[in-house]
Amino acid sequence: MAVSTVLAGARVVLPTGIVENGRVIVENGRIAGAAREDVPTLDLTGHWLVPGFVDMHNHGGGGASFTSGTVDEVLTGVRTHRQHGTTTVVASFVTGEMDFLTQRAGLLSELAEQGDIAGIHFEGPFISPCRKGAHDETLLRDPEPAEVRKLIDAARGQARMVTLATELPGGIDSVRLLAEHGVIAAIGHTDATYEQTRAAIDAGATVATHLFNAMPALGHRAPGPIAALLEDERITVELINDGTHLHPAALELAFHHAGPARAAFITDAMDAAGFGDGRYMLGPLEVEVKDSVARLVEGGSIAGSTLTLDRAFKRAATVDGLPVESVVQAISANPAKLLGVYDRVGSLEPGKDADLVVLDEDFELKGVMHKGAWVVEPQVG
Repeated sequence: MAVSTVLAGARVVLPTGIVENGRVIVENGRIAGAAREDVPTLDLTGHWLVPGFVDMHNHGGGGASFTSGTVDEVLTGVRTHRQHGTTTVVASFVTGEMDFLTQRAGLLSELAEQGDIAGIHFEGPFISPCRKGAHDETLLRDPEPAEVRKLIDAARGQARMVTLATELPGGIDSVRLLAEHGVIAAIGHTDATYEQTRAAIDAGATVATHLFNAMPALGHRAPGPIAALLEDERITVELINDGTHLHPAALELAFHHAGPARAAFITDAMDAAGFGDGRYMLGPLEVEVKDSVARLVEGGSIAGSTLTLDRAFKRAATVDGLPVESVVQAISANPAKLLGVYDRVGSLEPGKDADLVVLDEDFELKGVMHKGAWVVEPQVG
């Protein structure tokens, strides 16, 4: 594409609201405030123009695993999700041996330093065996601060989030450690009570890992972690909006209580995302994907998802009936703010990277731009 271009005619979603017949100017890979008279224009009339999606919890895609794949395979996963609108992605690990996780953190930290990924998320091994989901129980351990520190150090400044069962021994002290080092402490795969969850939030936890999943159900006498996470203004709740992990009523409940400012759509995707049904490995565990639903071969637990964020966007705007501005907030702005990259991505504002997604009036993906270059070039006009 040209060094500069004007994207015109679309309904543009900005932090201040929707602009009908809007214009976004791209120049040298960034969003610009003004354009020369001779700059080429792409007519996007009848389309939506939204910021590139930001996925803060993603284990892979395109047949590739972030936990165990080679560098080339990790980049395949990144490209797969980018073709579905996710222009910023955090690489999430599942539970493994500590030596293996530290080695992988060192390897992927280089990709983060190069800007290929937006950092590393450790989902395990510091989680509850009662709520292990698709994690190998034999490899779980208590979140002792010294052990948590090993993973942070191995990531060389690129650790963005650690999911913890904060009720386990060392959990609260590890939350404090993470907060002190600027790493998100996420409450998840937990068997915590309401009171224990509140203590973790007071200690510095700020995210709920895939709310509702891998935690006790909401109870009227024992409300558990869900009530504490939904009611506290300090918590952003991750939501997997694929129609399998959450009933639409659960999503509505989360948005009603947390509001669009505290919701973050994630994929929790595994290798099969954008690839297809079949047998896969999630860490050391075998997974079967059938009809796009991933489950452990042994036990049948849901094992991540095959979701891409363009599908999550469409479902939120159609099935769930959420306002488009709220969907954009949850799928782009909020995760970008949590990850500390909102100065560069997460909204269509001058000076930011030209990361954007073109959707048609039915919210089908038609174009993806990453840093000013088309990944998926829209066929319009």
